[in-house]
Amino acid sequence: MKGALEGIRIIDISRVLAGPFCSMILGDLGAEVIKIEHYKTGDETRGWGPPFVSGESAYYLCANRNKQSITLNLKSEEGKEIFRRLVSTGDVVVQNFKAGTLDKMGLGYEHLKELNPSLIFASITGFGATGPYKDLPGYDYIIQAMSGLMSITGERDGSPLKVGVAIADVLTGLYTCIGILSALQHRNRTGEGQEIDISLLDCQVSSLVNVASNYLCSGATPERMGNQHPNIVPYQVFSAKDGDLVVAVGNDEQFKRFTAALGRPELAEMDEFLHNQNRLEAKEKLVSICGELLSHKTKKEWKVLLDDAGIPNGPINSIKEMFEDPQIHAREMVVELEHPLIRDLKMTGSPIKLSKTPVQIRLHPPLYGEHTESILEQIGYHPDEIIHLKQNKVI
Repeated sequence: MKGALEGIRIIDISRVLAGPFCSMILGDLGAEVIKIEHYKTGDETRGWGPPFVSGESAYYLCANRNKQSITLNLKSEEGKEIFRRLVSTGDVVVQNFKAGTLDKMGLGYEHLKELNPSLIFASITGFGATGPYKDLPGYDYIIQAMSGLMSITGERDGSPLKVGVAIADVLTGLYTCIGILSALQHRNRTGEGQEIDISLLDCQVSSLVNVASNYLCSGATPERMGNQHPNIVPYQVFSAKDGDLVVAVGNDEQFKRFTAALGRPELAEMDEFLHNQNRLEAKEKLVSICGELLSHKTKKEWKVLLDDAGIPNGPINSIKEMFEDPQIHAREMVVELEHPLIRDLKMTGSPIKLSKTPVQIRLHPPLYGEHTESILEQIGYHPDEIIHLKQNKVI
């Protein structure tokens, strides 16, 4: 069955996470992705570990399936010529060099669009192509700090905390993918390619959603609230008899059903808890009452009671518990791939469920330079030329 993006060729010269995550999604959707790696070291994440599985980094594996790998020395003239040939056959370039780096090498968008006017050129940088920080390197951790995200993450009286995954990179990969799909649609209508300028900082600021809006509307600086919600009560972590769970009571009707499930329906009739605004004003008292009541049953017992009452809730799972959840398996969020080195390689599945063009995991995360020779042959290089390129450290 054909993928939604079959026939689209992605030339991916990005490394680490944001760019590779974006190109992996495009590959999952059916695009052909050619991953260009440094001719000596490859993608940095190949060395990030442990854990390693049969010599392959788990970090690298997470964002690089459905791709082919070619090694290339982009500082050599012959390497640049190979890149230009690939671009002339491609639809999209994804790159995350520092702003202006490829321009200095003669490989920026203005140079490449002369070869391929319909080219879509997606540039991912820490701070974007404009502004006083445009020349600075951007790392997820730094972006989480500068975007304000860390200032609102953590306990009220504790230190600022980063999110447990590189969330700025992940969000940037998603935004870049949206930009590429939009540019492809524009090209379908007009035949025109274009450049896409994506910044990690911009993406993380955009993703502050209601927290940013609260500040812009009120002028009040949002603060860390731990596991509580700034606008809704009760909406937080509580401790059951055997562990923690989250309860998210979103409106007054849910609060009535919640108090009934707790065995204290009269709470919903009390003036101090009648509406969400009242509950916000009486937060400490209400949270204390709810916490005491919830501590008498197990997570599973509360899951049944609260589900039956239609109250959004869920246990705080470990990663192990999450992967053992039957819902995860029902949604095919764990997939097994064949790999030349790793037996029964498991990866997270795709969350994109398309009825007509379903995601297909066609290719394992490639070994370093696994497809160099076959790709060069596709674009017209003779075996003798490939030997020459190897001897001259071009590939």
